[in-house]
Amino acid sequence: MRDHRRDGIPHGNLPLELDAFVGRGAQLAELARTLDSARLVTLTGSGGVGKSRLAARAAARRAPRDGVWRVQLAPVRDEEFVDYAVVEALGLTDHTTRLPRETLLAHLAERELLLLLDGVEHLVDACAALVTELLGRAPGLTVLAVGRRPLGVAGERLVPLAPLGTEEAVELLTVRAGQRSVARDHDADPDADQREMRELCRRLDGIPLAIELAAGRLDALSPGQMLRRLDDRFRLLTGGDRTALPRHRTLRTAIGWSHELCTPPERLLWARLSVFAGPFDLEAAEYVCSGDGMPADDVLDVLCALLSQSVLTREESPAGVRYRMLDTVRAYGADWLAATGDADRLRRRHRDWYVGLATWCELEWFSPRQGEVAARVDAELPNLRSALEHCLDEPDGAHLGQYLAGALWFHWVGCGRLSEGRHWLEQAVRLDAEPTAGEQSRLKALWVLAYVAILQGDTVPALAALQECREEAERSANPTAAAYAEHRTGCLALVTDDLPRAETLLRSALHRYREIGELNSNVLMGQVELAMARAFQGDLPDAVRLCEDVRQVCEDHGERWARGYALYVLAYAAWSDGEPVRARELLADCLGSAHRFRDQLGSVLAVELLALVTVAEGDAAEAAVLQGAAGRMWPSVGLPLFGSAHYNAPHELCEAAAREQLGDERYEECVRHGARLGRREAVARALRRPGARASLPAPRPTAVRRAPAGARTAKPAASPTRKGGETAG
Repeated sequence: MRDHRRDGIPHGNLPLELDAFVGRGAQLAELARTLDSARLVTLTGSGGVGKSRLAARAAARRAPRDGVWRVQLAPVRDEEFVDYAVVEALGLTDHTTRLPRETLLAHLAERELLLLLDGVEHLVDACAALVTELLGRAPGLTVLAVGRRPLGVAGERLVPLAPLGTEEAVELLTVRAGQRSVARDHDADPDADQREMRELCRRLDGIPLAIELAAGRLDALSPGQMLRRLDDRFRLLTGGDRTALPRHRTLRTAIGWSHELCTPPERLLWARLSVFAGPFDLEAAEYVCSGDGMPADDVLDVLCALLSQSVLTREESPAGVRYRMLDTVRAYGADWLAATGDADRLRRRHRDWYVGLATWCELEWFSPRQGEVAARVDAELPNLRSALEHCLDEPDGAHLGQYLAGALWFHWVGCGRLSEGRHWLEQAVRLDAEPTAGEQSRLKALWVLAYVAILQGDTVPALAALQECREEAERSANPTAAAYAEHRTGCLALVTDDLPRAETLLRSALHRYREIGELNSNVLMGQVELAMARAFQGDLPDAVRLCEDVRQVCEDHGERWARGYALYVLAYAAWSDGEPVRARELLADCLGSAHRFRDQLGSVLAVELLALVTVAEGDAAEAAVLQGAAGRMWPSVGLPLFGSAHYNAPHELCEAAAREQLGDERYEECVRHGARLGRREAVARALRRPGARASLPAPRPTAVRRAPAGARTAKPAASPTRKGGETAG
């Protein structure tokens, strides 16, 4: 598939095709023509007819300026999460209290891209409302929807997808069979085999999914044997539901036929795997699906058998090898699971596995495996959401829901998912958990909720959550919750410019942490916050001492996220000491870590400070471009600078110096140029080596006002630029 790139930056998230695309030339051309002439196209067709594959193929042939982005909606069960799914697919982060719809509108307003919404049929109303608003507010947007029914939106162009013709169906069966050892007698007539394969494809109505399942059986059955079994299956269904569409009956027949050909262990695992809401790994399958007739040691062999029969697909991800069940196949398995009466037990096992996974990830976040943890939680998000839903829906699951929402603090805060995290945390703290089992979990959910609200600039809910957490911690004599409540209260004082109170609270919280033996990323971020409070009050050497200590502890434990913020403060100190080269090195490290974690706040802080370093190096135009890029990022972070005079001083200094050297018109021109950069482009540009060529708007000689020869940028009183410390999560 096309690798959508501009200026070396990847655009889009379409996966590479792992196997050959067979046929569909005419349909592909028709879909391409329709996309050229309409902004909303819906590809419709029955289940298993190949809609997703064709849509991805057609989308990959297009090259809009800002790429092609696919949103997989099959794992989304609640209409409320449609907007979140689109935000996630686009790789957006938003630290504000804005609704995800507002984030999407702001991001898409000036972009030219194709949005592929795959699997809309169970979310038609929500998708229709979203698409209508996005198309009305984003003139460069084209939407390709894929589903079994249209959205019913004005201006929608429908492209119905029929099953494969006989020749293409036989070609698909042959290609997918590939190197399989087709089971037949050596003396068999090849022409007879070909006739039987054609008849098999005809009986399967040319439905690609049914043909894929049939191809998975060619290592055990000849085409003739498969035909006879299929005939038996059709006769079995003659008394079935005659109201179903013929092709739906055919697909259900093909899936049911494949199901009947499975061994009892394969059928059992098929049913149990349907409990997963998205891709899963082997360890999860072994835990969730084993027991009661399925030994854990047998799961791998049975899973491989389902894989070879195309019941499952295998995919590579940043989190490693994972397995996926197509939605139609999963739904069939879910029906069987419900019929066995075992669905509730499997959902509990699924919930327990993901609660355990979240526990492991929280512990491993403070370790060299931090990057692996971030990738793992990203990959597991559909299943974690399912586990959260189960916890919050069950009468006795409130404390587990509070625990799970709180345990994922590092993901909400460190990996750019504040809005979704707040959604789950607010739901969790509303529930009444059992006093003994849920007290600790509820207190943690409260301080994490406060943390998220502070980062979003929403101080009133943050104060309310902190007060409740602090009072309950004192009542129950819970020193851990008391320390975190005090820490977050100090963080809130810092971002609202109450520096003496911030220092007092943060020092007290760090003392409490030492008393209870608490050491993790949160504790280190508290020390970075204290360093910022000291710097804002003019004691830069003490800030450096505190951050060097944080840096050393992080390096001892392999921690990268909190380390990035310590480097940020150290980079400011280096700039203040007239060491721009060292400052740039520290900021490059800081920005690289923040970008890898999708930490929008950490990224924009580093870009802002790199602008200040750049103007000190004498490149005022590039500094203005970086300020423009940062300016575009701030709306997704929150109130710029928290309205803080301390955070604002370095930004104003950079702007004043750049304007002095460039003149107002040229400065604004460069800022506008930077504001057109996307997040990835802005980060790549900020990380370029000093002196590397970068595109700039052509100067207008009449607008340039040169700075006096030998002029040097003035330095402000020591105060790290804009935001930082704990607020920089």
